[in-house]
Amino acid sequence: MSSISELDQRYPIGRCQIPTSISAADLHEAIATIAGLPALLRQATAALSEAQVDTPYRNGGWTVRQLIHHIADSHMNALIRVHLALTEDWPTIKPYREAAWAELADSKAPIVLSLNILESLHARWAILLRSLDESQWQRGFLHPERGPSNLKEATLLYHWHSRHHLAHITALKRRENW
Repeated sequence: MSSISELDQRYPIGRCQIPTSISAADLHEAIATIAGLPALLRQATAALSEAQVDTPYRNGGWTVRQLIHHIADSHMNALIRVHLALTEDWPTIKPYREAAWAELADSKAPIVLSLNILESLHARWAILLRSLDESQWQRGFLHPERGPSNLKEATLLYHWHSRHHLAHITALKRRENW
C-alpha cells in the first residue's frame, strides 16, 4: 500500500484555487506555464514504455495515455472558449463528458499525436493570451454548470490544470521509480 493518500494522488498539487484578485504577475506565470507545458509533457513521457504509458496514475484513475489525450481535448476546448469570449458577448459554452471522451478509440492512440497537437495549440494560445489588453481580460464565458468565468480566471484554471496533470505523471514516475 502506498504511503501517499488517494487524495494526494488525485490532487498532487492541491485543488484549484483562483484568487479573487489576479495580478499581471499571476497572468505572466500562467501564460509561461501554458507555453511550456508541451515540452514538459514530452520530457516526462519520453522514456516511458508502452506498458508504462498504459499505467494508471492512481487506482481507478486514467492511464498516462488517457491523461495526455485528455489534456489535448481539454486544452483544445479551452482555446476555443477564449476565442468565443473574445468574439461574442459572454457566450454560454458547451461542457463535455471528459470521462466518456477518455474511453473513445482515439484515447488509445499513440501519445505523440496529442503531444504534437499540444505543441501547436499551446504556442497559439500563448500568443493570443500575451496579446490581450485589460478590457479583453475582463471578457469571459458562462459555463452552464460552474457559472461565469472571465479570461483571467480561465487562464489561471488552465495554469493549474496543466500543472495538475503533469504532476500526475511525474508523481507516478517517482512512485514507480521509472
